[in-house]
Amino acid sequence: MDTRTRASRIKLIAFDIDGVMTDGGLHYTDDGRELKTFNVQDGLGLKLLQRAGLELAIVTGRNSGVVAARAADLGITHVFQGVGDKRATVEGLLARLGLGWADCAFMGDDLIDLAVMAQSGLAIAPANARPIVRERAHAVTDAAGGQGAVREAAEFILDAQGRLEGILAAYLDTP
Repeated sequence: MDTRTRASRIKLIAFDIDGVMTDGGLHYTDDGRELKTFNVQDGLGLKLLQRAGLELAIVTGRNSGVVAARAADLGITHVFQGVGDKRATVEGLLARLGLGWADCAFMGDDLIDLAVMAQSGLAIAPANARPIVRERAHAVTDAAGGQGAVREAAEFILDAQGRLEGILAAYLDTP
């Protein structure tokens, strides 16, 4: 099955954080507080997916108050942190939502993401993902994590579903 057909079926898209929604860098203040940089264009891409009625999830191996704050800011309610088995976590979410693996996209960049990506109907990797992850992804973005990769994936999915033009129309200044 081609990647566009896979994308046309997606109802849930789940994302790793470090290396996907961020550049993968970990920044700490002198007092040990963690800082992350998120891309605002990625954030709007996530909002576009929500406007189209897609479910969004964050599934990350680390625990971070910064991630919780970003998810709250974006209205993402399915947030799973400190996850060792991402596949099992997403499988549980799919069951709660009444969806199957073919309905799910997962975007990841490193070894911990491979099992869930292998099950997902659409596996996406950012350009900066580890080579083994890029090789196993159905789609690889031109942009790196934290640099517009999420937005690129969002627009690809929306376009494959025939929704992108309608959603973008609200932003265009046309008579």
